[in-house]
This record gives sequence, structure tokens and C-alpha cells, in this order.
Amino acid sequence: MMRRGEIWTANLNPNKGGEIGKVRPVMILQDNAMIASGLATVLVAPLTSQFRPVFAPLRVRVSARSRLIQDCFVMIEHIRALDSSRFGEGPLATLTAEEMAAVEKSLLGVMGML
Repeated sequence: MMRRGEIWTANLNPNKGGEIGKVRPVMILQDNAMIASGLATVLVAPLTSQFRPVFAPLRVRVSARSRLIQDCFVMIEHIRALDSSRFGEGPLATLTAEEMAAVEKSLLGVMGML
């Protein structure tokens, strides 16, 4: 079972316009109880290996470890719900408590709740 804070691979295709696409790692944002409830979708944030300084305040760095082979950045501004059929391998890694706190803070900022 997936758990909040884990990184899994997911197929984000087909994408439209400015949406993030391709098969890539995603971080599970959804609450564990909601995942266990059997909902057909899971709320995630995709990861990228590309650092762009303009997005630095929004993105959270996750260092390579376990099966996550390179440093990545959680793209909080691209959160989305995915059908469970879109997921592949996982978990590749799990965020630390500090990384999760940074993700939560960034999420609040993106949603205008700070």
C-alpha cells in the first residue's frame, strides 16, 4: 500500500498544455487513511531533476537515496489526482520529516494559505 511521503513512479501521459507529462517519480501527498479507504485516485506532486532558480521558493529538494537515483525537486505547483492504474514502481524513497514539513509549507504557499 502507498503511504504519504513516499515516492513512486507514475505515468502522467497524456498531458495537455503546461501540464507535466511522461513517466516520472511522484510524491504521495494524500492522507494514509484516504488511501486505505479505497478511493480510485491518489493526490500527488510530480518530481523533476531540473533545478530552475525562479521556482526555488516553491520546490523542495529531495536527495538521492534508496531507489531514487538522482536528486530531485518536488513540484508543488503541479499537484494532481491520479487514477491508481497510473502508478508503477514504488516506493523508490520516503521523504524525511524535514522534507515533508517543507512540502507542506510550500503547498500552503501555493494555495495562498500562508
